[in-house]
Amino acid sequence: MKVPTLSQRNYSQLAIIDVQERLAAVMAADQLQKLVKNCGILLQAAAMLEIPAIYTEQYPKGLGNTVPELLPWLKPEQRVEKTAFSCSDEPGFCRKLTGDRPQIILAGMEAHICILQTALHLQEMGHQVFVVEDAVLARDPINKANALERLRQAGVILSNTESILFEWLGAAEGEAFKQISRLVR
Repeated sequence: MKVPTLSQRNYSQLAIIDVQERLAAVMAADQLQKLVKNCGILLQAAAMLEIPAIYTEQYPKGLGNTVPELLPWLKPEQRVEKTAFSCSDEPGFCRKLTGDRPQIILAGMEAHICILQTALHLQEMGHQVFVVEDAVLARDPINKANALERLRQAGVILSNTESILFEWLGAAEGEAFKQISRLVR
């Protein structure tokens, strides 16, 4: 089966990586606000379109839990606790991935550590990986830029929140289109 280069709802699954309280506290406030907003939009759209979603917490005893703003769209059974930087090195993460959905959409923190390592490992495992550029963050913007360039060179698809949403929709019709359009206004 040839996997399309656009994200498609029947092929996609969403992973929100390490958007945690203590990690969030050291991010630039305006950039963090944008990341949380976009992760929330992605989670809401995934739920509307029945796209599987999971989220990770890196060593929550030290970095805290997922920020409260995202909790309305998360369920405890979607959570994966980890200590490995690459989510794919955590067996619980791989078990929660849906085998018949080869596209993994990644958002979260930090771009140059967990996002980068996860994306590269998932790609090595045969997944088509999308990193949502306006929904990833690093403490230092230079580290984010470097990570995105490395991912681009490795063939990971860089996208943005609205592109992912409207690729999932495919057409400007139906109730899902109306609801998702309201999310991005």
